[in-house]
Amino acid sequence: MADSPQSPSPPTPLQPSSASASEDRQSTSTSTPTSPAGESPVGESPPRPVISLHQPTQKKPSSKSAKIFRRFRAVFRSFPIITPTCKIPVSLHPGRIDGHIHGGTRMTGTLFGHRKSRINLAIQENPSSLPILLLELTIPTGKLLQDMGMGLVRIALECEKKPNEKMKIIDEPIWTMYCNGRKSGYGVKREPTDEDLIVMQILHVISMGAGVIPDDGGEQPDGELTYMRAHFERVSGSKDSETYYMMNPDGNNGPELTIFFVRI
Repeated sequence: MADSPQSPSPPTPLQPSSASASEDRQSTSTSTPTSPAGESPVGESPPRPVISLHQPTQKKPSSKSAKIFRRFRAVFRSFPIITPTCKIPVSLHPGRIDGHIHGGTRMTGTLFGHRKSRINLAIQENPSSLPILLLELTIPTGKLLQDMGMGLVRIALECEKKPNEKMKIIDEPIWTMYCNGRKSGYGVKREPTDEDLIVMQILHVISMGAGVIPDDGGEQPDGELTYMRAHFERVSGSKDSETYYMMNPDGNNGPELTIFFVRI
């Protein structure tokens, strides 16, 4: 008797080979492009520097002896001024001794801005501190730096004196500006922006000098960002007047700038 035919077993599903499986995994893992190590993704701006500037030093409250000294000085200033008859040549900067003005406080001053836009003045206790004063002046940066290269520049900032004035003179919000005796617009005090702080952070290792701050590769319609940093001597005449003298390491040679703050 013939044997009955056996039913065929169901076919087993085909398993992908190890080579094809690894190729599939590789294609899946490389579907998202990656940027090289240490570089920013395409289309993003480079990272901004971390702001490490410290707060200005807070002044200690005046002692009793300091108050007595200020009262004596106020009485002394009320005496009439006697003009000496001896005609001895007088320096253009009385009180200056070896690059320092007697009674002045050394500060760091920075003029910066794009060449075709308004210039900014930042006053700091030192290059690593936050600005204690930031002014925006209605003078193009390139024009002021050009004038400073040609000779002495005197900027007077005036504001109206109010009765019973208690505000510090550098805290006034707006000033009428005169440049070398001619009215030249105004100056405005403002709070530092992120861009201002980035400039101060980039320059925190520079105590004196001038140059151009590199841009981030974008277009600069107002021209390149230039700066000039120097030591300034701050002299407080009274609560209604204050003067900043830009000091030059080479004596009377090179550009020089004096800024007067006065309430009238």
